[in-house]
Amino acid sequence: MLAATATNESLARMSDLLIYSSMAVYTLAFFAHIAEWVFGSRSKVGRTAAALTQQAEAAPAAVTVQVKQAGGTAVLDKPKVVTRSAAGTRDVPDGPGAAGGTVQGDLYGRIAVSLTVLAFLIEAAGVVSRALSVQRAPWGNMYEFSTTFSTVAVGAYLGFLLAKKNVRWIGLPLVTTVLLDLGMAVTWLKTPSDQLVPALDSYWLWIHVSTAIFCGAVFYLGAVATLLYLFRDSYENKLATGGNPGSFARSVLERLPAAASLDKFAYRVNAAVFPLWTFTIIAGAIWAGDAWGRYWGWDAKEVWSFITWVGYAAYLHARATAGWKGRKAAYIALIAFGCFLFNYYGVNIFVSSKHSYAGV
Repeated sequence: MLAATATNESLARMSDLLIYSSMAVYTLAFFAHIAEWVFGSRSKVGRTAAALTQQAEAAPAAVTVQVKQAGGTAVLDKPKVVTRSAAGTRDVPDGPGAAGGTVQGDLYGRIAVSLTVLAFLIEAAGVVSRALSVQRAPWGNMYEFSTTFSTVAVGAYLGFLLAKKNVRWIGLPLVTTVLLDLGMAVTWLKTPSDQLVPALDSYWLWIHVSTAIFCGAVFYLGAVATLLYLFRDSYENKLATGGNPGSFARSVLERLPAAASLDKFAYRVNAAVFPLWTFTIIAGAIWAGDAWGRYWGWDAKEVWSFITWVGYAAYLHARATAGWKGRKAAYIALIAFGCFLFNYYGVNIFVSSKHSYAGV
């Protein structure tokens, strides 16, 4: 018994060490991402800006037909057809990325991604060590939930990179957020590893909470894309109306994907994970029925989970409604993610509910 206790304590200390080590590596990745943005070629960005300006000012072409005279016979060339965008959208190319499309910038970007991978592996090992030290799922309190959440968020980002998706622009905001999340976890949310209260000691902990963590991680990526979409869309609107954006906007916003690409990415990830969030609420209700003898009791966590669901349902509906696509739908998506954040931090820390008894 004493040997097992000593082993668990050693694993808990190892978990803490690994979490702190991952923070150190994430910090290096943060500076590498900064270097990627700073030292990426400005000349390539300038050329992209010029191309965007010309395309925004050019009138859309229609079907053109040239008639050539070959002797006494008129010959029609094959028509050149230029497709038009839907009303209210623009055909602009994606930016070259944070690296600026240069070898030097790309080198810093690859270093940043490599450091992010290393930090992810170290943090994941810390989460596993925490699980082994308590012999249960490593998300029984806010500290464990935060460390697991940031691990899954980085894992989702790396998964998109592995699938050859153009998402390296998420790297800097993601690493920044992870550092803030882990900083809060080790500073204010740190809780000694312990066993769960009987109501939480259920296989539904693995099902319900793990799905909630995954949904939150993907919702976060969608929220970052949505926020950047709003900035990029404003920038493209300024170009289209003959405006002259400042040097900071040209240096940063020009490198991002086009507003249409960011909007499409945000919509796809939010739409893909929405059914899982629905399942999360249903699984939580079933678990509540087993633990407390009722499926729904208007507990604060239950209410805000449902509010979050309504927010994302409204967003998906807005995307399918004329007049609500684009910026209006993006605002709804950000409000929905804000509801998720309040459910994540606010309810657990500031609101008294049945979900608070596990400790912060």
